[in-house]
Amino acid sequence: MMMGRPALVVIGHRGKGMNALASPDERLREVKENTVRSFNDAASVSGVAYVEFDVQVTKDGCPIIFHDNFIFTQEQDGEITGKRVTDLRLDEFLSYGPQIKDQGKVGRPLLRKLKDGRILRWDVRCDDVLCTLQEAFEDVDTRVGFNVELKFDDDLVYQEGELTGILQSILKVVSEHARDRPIIFSSFQPDAARLMRKLQDGYPVYFLTNGGTQIYADARRNSLEEAVRLCVACGLQGIVSEARAVFRHPAAIVMVKEAGLSLLTYGQLNNVPEAVYMQHLMGVDGVIVDLVQEITEAVSEFAAAVAPAEPGLEDGSVGMLETVAKRTPNFSQREISFLLRLIPELVQ
Repeated sequence: MMMGRPALVVIGHRGKGMNALASPDERLREVKENTVRSFNDAASVSGVAYVEFDVQVTKDGCPIIFHDNFIFTQEQDGEITGKRVTDLRLDEFLSYGPQIKDQGKVGRPLLRKLKDGRILRWDVRCDDVLCTLQEAFEDVDTRVGFNVELKFDDDLVYQEGELTGILQSILKVVSEHARDRPIIFSSFQPDAARLMRKLQDGYPVYFLTNGGTQIYADARRNSLEEAVRLCVACGLQGIVSEARAVFRHPAAIVMVKEAGLSLLTYGQLNNVPEAVYMQHLMGVDGVIVDLVQEITEAVSEFAAAVAPAEPGLEDGSVGMLETVAKRTPNFSQREISFLLRLIPELVQ
């Protein structure tokens, strides 16, 4: 019997998708991102293996789940104020947004600052409370794995001791509550990824990179080639790249695989089924997506049509993420037709 390619791992971005408050696409405002409800909604979709979320540590040492560096509210006098999330105590952080667990308490209005500078009310169709990492372990379906992004501010300089303390706070919660749940750590912060690998070897650590689509002062962040060097030097298990970088430099996939690394991608292109299909053919192991339902359905539809793979690598398991390497594209005419449908401007 001919075996299919390894199953493409689908990971829900911030649960069932990030919130784009100014987008005309209502699907991106369906449920509050990075909440227990969003994680469980994603977990209920057949084919979702992991949910991805962002972890920061409060001033009093509690790992919480929140993407942005700053949290905004509107005071009673109408003034809009913002505070750095890591400067808040846990009780202060949890006071923002709905207080579903305490019906007698009124939460502070939760606002969000967009990249263009606008500050909007964080309105979604299905709201939920902000949560801690421990609550995610306790309240999210145990069948879904966690891709824990170790979140740090690009504008701050962190000393190694500070990074170590933050990571140890996160690891304490993981060691006490993870049980058998599959976990992947990832970070854009090169030294955080390096230290997480040094502090533990029970869970894979991936380096997150824009792959050169955005340039940083730290050269380690500026290309897939640099990402491979970092992973090899630090013993990391894989790379999570912006999908555009993979399309711009497809030869880098061979380099990643020859280094024995796994490759995941993120970005808006991962909400385009044809782009996801092409990545699968190119050798990408998993995709982080916002449109969870749509992409998992698309993946299931094209999974049966892809080329054969080695036996034993078709289950989409964590082991596959750590071990699949050196696969190269082998396109049929049907597959090439999919590639030609991609709009070139999408990767610019």
